[in-house]
Amino acid sequence: MKDEPFAITLGVGSSLANKTGAWRTERPAYVDRLPPCNNACPAGENIQGWLSLAEESSYEAAWRQIMQDNPFPAVMGRVCYRACESACNRGKLDEAVGINSVERFLGDEAIERGWTMPVTAQPSGKRVLVVGAGPAGLSASYHLTRLGHAVTVMDSGSAAGGMMRFGIPRYRLPRHILDAEIGRIVDMGVTMRLGHTVTDLREAMRGYDAAFLAVGAHIGKRAYIPAGDSARLLDAVSVLRGMEGAEPPLLGRRVVIYGGGNTAMDAARTARRLGAADAIVVYRRTRGRMPAHDSEVAEAVEEGVRMKWLSTITHAGQGSITIERMRLDETGFPRPTGEFEELAADSVVLALGQEADLALLEGLPGVESEDGVVKVGPDLMTGFPGVFAGGDMVPAERTVTVAVGHGKKAARHIDAWLRGGSCSPAPRHPMAGFDLLNTWYYSDAPATVRPKLDLARRTTTFDEVEHGLDGETALYEARRCLSCGNCFECDNCYGVCPDNAVIKLGPGLRYEIDLDYCKGCGLCVSECPAGAIEMVPEIT
Repeated sequence: MKDEPFAITLGVGSSLANKTGAWRTERPAYVDRLPPCNNACPAGENIQGWLSLAEESSYEAAWRQIMQDNPFPAVMGRVCYRACESACNRGKLDEAVGINSVERFLGDEAIERGWTMPVTAQPSGKRVLVVGAGPAGLSASYHLTRLGHAVTVMDSGSAAGGMMRFGIPRYRLPRHILDAEIGRIVDMGVTMRLGHTVTDLREAMRGYDAAFLAVGAHIGKRAYIPAGDSARLLDAVSVLRGMEGAEPPLLGRRVVIYGGGNTAMDAARTARRLGAADAIVVYRRTRGRMPAHDSEVAEAVEEGVRMKWLSTITHAGQGSITIERMRLDETGFPRPTGEFEELAADSVVLALGQEADLALLEGLPGVESEDGVVKVGPDLMTGFPGVFAGGDMVPAERTVTVAVGHGKKAARHIDAWLRGGSCSPAPRHPMAGFDLLNTWYYSDAPATVRPKLDLARRTTTFDEVEHGLDGETALYEARRCLSCGNCFECDNCYGVCPDNAVIKLGPGLRYEIDLDYCKGCGLCVSECPAGAIEMVPEIT
């Protein structure tokens, strides 16, 4: 008998017939990688997870997935600066997925339909004090309540929301949206004590088992500017807070805003809506070194705000200011040039940064602060056992999204501390890079452009500037997701396998490899659109 390969000499009825697995040196294995959007989200959302549910029109399930991490999807869909979209792999293909737009749609849908989050945890018998009703404090309250703890929030403000209410203008965040998402947290059983300023933390903590401090940065930084007695100098934080009062602040027709951050943009755009014919932002450095986000600057310019780069205010008088031209040295530091210019100004709004009031920590042993922020450990606990801090009080970027993430993180560590344990994050999957994707499988799909309010109304009213998506466009946008690094059951591996070694396990269960038949050719790996299969050495 002529020599034949082992598999061919077997009878058709043999249990080993056609099996080729022994010829492999590598085998395919399904993997789960970390999508770059998830990795970039300061709130720690499972973005790809809820986008996949939204792709199927399972909007309530998608919203509930968001709510595992973030109690403010409708707010965040309006004010988040979209780090997820900056990291989105689709941005290298055409345009990033409009993650923020879909999140806003889901948040608005939840408000309209009255979806709620039930508390299913058994009461722990523990009480937690939260100081500050801003995004960090409310986020912590939400998660602590869901973990079974009784939470009381104390805040000096007349209404909850912190900088979401007193720092973000209505044209970016309508108050009925904010109120609806805060109301949902209150309805879960969180106790609110508004108009209550905590000055002695140890006294305030009597009867509580732990505390989370989330005092916002409501104190505007000042700068020495030589000024006449009649010069009108205000700080941006007070101006924006004043918009929540009965009478808006009087700024005049010619307003100069000194600073280059997002608060400066908000103040300038607010001035235009209050009737300023001329709103000028004066900033010491160039546009490239400006901390304000591009979208904020672009919208301000659209609305008629003028920019004076490389300029600093040297004197403020009645009806005018003097500015000096600056230049950047080799290190990027601004230096005076001796060139001056006079600008008409009825008022000057200082937007030079904010600080949190740390007075409540005085006399608390073990608590340290430096440069206006509190020192905390990786678990966000201060040097005093049981007292945690987050948001604007600790070293971090000061955004709503970061604060919401701090609240969730603190809640998990507080829960572990109260129960006598510790909280360790799960190991992170390897990143799903663009180079792992087979993008030729995805059709061209340009991003949806969110419509905006017409320019005339933008500068005369506080109506919301950016509109949301409807159900059809939200569904389209969700379906632009590439599912980077994770199987979405496209059947490609099943269809291309030459040995029929891929077994479908059913909807939601993905696949497995029949290693009796797989010869390790790697075709499934090379043809997986999402990069969710890799070759691993054969086990011997």
